[in-house]
Amino acid sequence: MGWNWRMAGCVLGLGFALAGGAIAVAADVASMLNADPREAPDPRRVQRGAEIYIERCGSCHDAGVNRAPSKVMLSMVAPRSIEATLSQGVMKAMAEGLSDEDKRSVAEYIAQKRLQAAPPSPRMCAAGASPFDLNEPPPLAGWGFAPGSVHAIPPETAGLTPAAAPSLKLKWALAFPNALRARSQPTLGGGAILVGSHDGSVFAIDRATGCTRWVFQAAAEVRSGVTLTPWTAGDAKARPLLTFGDLLGNVYALDARTGAQVWRIKADPHPNATITGTPALFEGKLLVPVSSLEEASAADARYPCCSFRGSLIAFDVKTGARLWQTFTVDRPAVEQGVNPAGAARFTPSGAAIWSAPTVDARRRRVYVATGDNYTQPATAYSDAILALDVDSGRIVWANQVTEGDAWNVSCMVPDRHNCPDDAGPDHDFGAPPVLAEAADGQPFLLAGQKSGVVYGLDPDTGKLRWKTKVGRGGAAGGVNFGMSAQDGRVFVPITDYGPPADEAKPGLYALDIKTGRVLWRFQSTACEGQPAGCLSGFGGVPTAVGRLVLVGGDDGRLRALAADSGALIWESDTATRLTTVNGETGQGGAIAGGLGPIAYQGMVVVPSGHGFTGKKPGNLLMVFAAE
Repeated sequence: MGWNWRMAGCVLGLGFALAGGAIAVAADVASMLNADPREAPDPRRVQRGAEIYIERCGSCHDAGVNRAPSKVMLSMVAPRSIEATLSQGVMKAMAEGLSDEDKRSVAEYIAQKRLQAAPPSPRMCAAGASPFDLNEPPPLAGWGFAPGSVHAIPPETAGLTPAAAPSLKLKWALAFPNALRARSQPTLGGGAILVGSHDGSVFAIDRATGCTRWVFQAAAEVRSGVTLTPWTAGDAKARPLLTFGDLLGNVYALDARTGAQVWRIKADPHPNATITGTPALFEGKLLVPVSSLEEASAADARYPCCSFRGSLIAFDVKTGARLWQTFTVDRPAVEQGVNPAGAARFTPSGAAIWSAPTVDARRRRVYVATGDNYTQPATAYSDAILALDVDSGRIVWANQVTEGDAWNVSCMVPDRHNCPDDAGPDHDFGAPPVLAEAADGQPFLLAGQKSGVVYGLDPDTGKLRWKTKVGRGGAAGGVNFGMSAQDGRVFVPITDYGPPADEAKPGLYALDIKTGRVLWRFQSTACEGQPAGCLSGFGGVPTAVGRLVLVGGDDGRLRALAADSGALIWESDTATRLTTVNGETGQGGAIAGGLGPIAYQGMVVVPSGHGFTGKKPGNLLMVFAAE
């Protein structure tokens, strides 16, 4: 997994231990994460919730019991979803005899966030208005507007030119109800914007007006992007499906016209499995990457660390039938003694896939990038790029660029009981591989790593053609979540968050795909003279639009740059409070994580408010239009 997930999980899930009968004040941690302190729950309720949790929940959730997600994982679920699980979900029997106030206390203790009495509702479209338009198939192809995860949009599709970009103005914004952060990448189709949210809601939003067509409630936060199955324009018999994964590792398919659930399946039985990468589609197969939060659970010395294995799963998109599953660790973990606290030790583990798969239709392959191992010995497919046969899941080739990288969050706490010997350097891949062409038409597979290095590989063999160190890199630095490519250039966002600051090289870089040579760098100056909480890096995903590059920043600014020079053409600060189309006041924040702008028919769509690793949270979906 990535430091973005694991650090926040450690703070939220493990930083509230009982000490002398008292619990750390939630507002302190909210401040650490740049959260709104008004979201902090009453410490007395948190105390009561902790007592109930220890009595009724901890024996399973803190002990690695099969199918019981750890407290770290549960801490990232919205409190209303936790309360619903206790009242009417799978934990109803365990909550027998608890009052409504007790259930609320448990929810607020786990989530460390106040449970609002009645979250605001989105503005629903009027009856009969904004029907699903079968004349508009999805313009996106998986994780971009073109195959190969290039995150590029043809100018004629985007309806945006360098001359029109300076006239972009906010058309409307929607505040995700009951949400403290925005981390799901939207997709388009049928005249709608389709997107997930922090509290597990999935929305179909009318693109023209911002009214909501339907809302679906998933079991937990939808961190992944959403994927819409294609259809032929005007096909009245089309039954498009919307697919995505949630924080608890469930995969869903909904009827995109109505929001009705078609199927749902748990991707992997491991209790800490989660879905963070956007699923990809190919010839009726839904390709789902499986990640986990077990790295953060390891910070608890009592946790039996670690047994999760990353994988890529192919499902039949119509039925949810499992076609194949390929693990990134070739054998299940086995017990290897105990740690100093007496908890069992397991190995091998890790090598999660926490980014979107990249489909190569010509070679009939799918490429994935993997994270580090959680325990030693490290295995052959961690910190690697893998090519799999899309029909069978067989691994065709692998290129491990960092050997021996075993790390977990125990390495960040004082007792370090679950920390591997000689741990680190924690150089996961969090960005999908990008399949693109150099200016002369030669194909390259491009991979950006948290080390700050970008690699140019031969997609046929996986052999290295070039590598360029762009950023300082580190556990929270380098390339975090994605790159884009167009016209012989690859656009590389570098966040380089954290110390040592004097070696950081945050910015957006353009590299020549053929050689890896740096062509230009854009460096934000928005944080000069600003408080320390202002971040100048780029932790999100840029979008290439012909002679433009659209990119959001950790500082919350959305920018349009010249693709050939990096010159700033336009910018807008999204980290602001404003009244939205559903009548509520919303707050923007960092445009980071897997978030990137989408340009379509003269409009630019972007979520704002990533809210992890010190980056400003928010709950906005914003739509700009050129005047």
